[in-house]
Amino acid sequence: MNPRTAYALIATDLDGTLLRGDDTLSDRLRAALARAVAAGARHLVVTGRPAPRVRPLLEDLGSEGLAVCGQGAQLYDAGTDRLLWSVTLDRELAATALGKIEAEVGQVYAAVDQDGVDGLTLIEPGYLMPHPTLPAVRVQRRDDLWCEPISKVLLRHSSLSDDELAAVARGAVGSLATVTMSGPGTVELQPCGITKATGLALAARHLGLGPADTIAFGDMPNDIPMFDWAAHGVAMANAHPELKAVADEVTLSNEEDGIAVVLERLFPRGGAAAYRAPGAVPGAVPATVSVPVAGGPGRRSSSPARPGR
Repeated sequence: MNPRTAYALIATDLDGTLLRGDDTLSDRLRAALARAVAAGARHLVVTGRPAPRVRPLLEDLGSEGLAVCGQGAQLYDAGTDRLLWSVTLDRELAATALGKIEAEVGQVYAAVDQDGVDGLTLIEPGYLMPHPTLPAVRVQRRDDLWCEPISKVLLRHSSLSDDELAAVARGAVGSLATVTMSGPGTVELQPCGITKATGLALAARHLGLGPADTIAFGDMPNDIPMFDWAAHGVAMANAHPELKAVADEVTLSNEEDGIAVVLERLFPRGGAAAYRAPGAVPGAVPATVSVPVAGGPGRRSSSPARPGR
């Protein structure tokens, strides 16, 4: 059997990975992605951003396929502009988790991403958006954050580093939620057990693909589950040390077209087409999945991700 020349599924984080600091993609990276797709590969965005904050980027890329959003809590279909699958964070549990964290470190400042394709990002007084280009609505009181179902909570502290805040939050929250660190100034609480790997596994299964078919790119600790699931994990040069420690490869930074460097190697001009798993159907759109899960109203889930290595 001839060895594969590439991967059938290219999973990329957004901030600090696919996107440059100004939220743009270089012409070189666009060309590398286009060549991979032309060779038969599928490009899948796997991001902490909620679906409404991803939609404009997918439109810019001309993508009408799937995207994993909200740290794996949402599977979004760009072609139909709908969520095929979503898991909400119980709002009472979220409020309890915040109280436990504040009992350890004093006041934190919180924001939430609402569920749904038109969900808003709400921020309480004192919270500063880590990505000023992303729209947000400021509310008057913390209680106003819980007015609609949410997919996650974002946290900031006035003096603790992201690493310090994440470590304290994990100890304080326990099984109430999953704690992730997804970027500078971005510590998050999401539904317990939900990670980028669970969303990636669900999307891959809909595409007829699996861990062995997947190469993943990322830059922060929230990408570790995705790297554990995929056959090959590539960290950016600007990645957090925790992610570099588990990566199979380190490429150049997001500002230096690190993803393009790897894709140009895997999908050379005039090279062989990408490997496609048996049964994969290009362009197939999955049906809506809605499976109740114990732990609160409105929660939906699927089977957990399989370990990739």
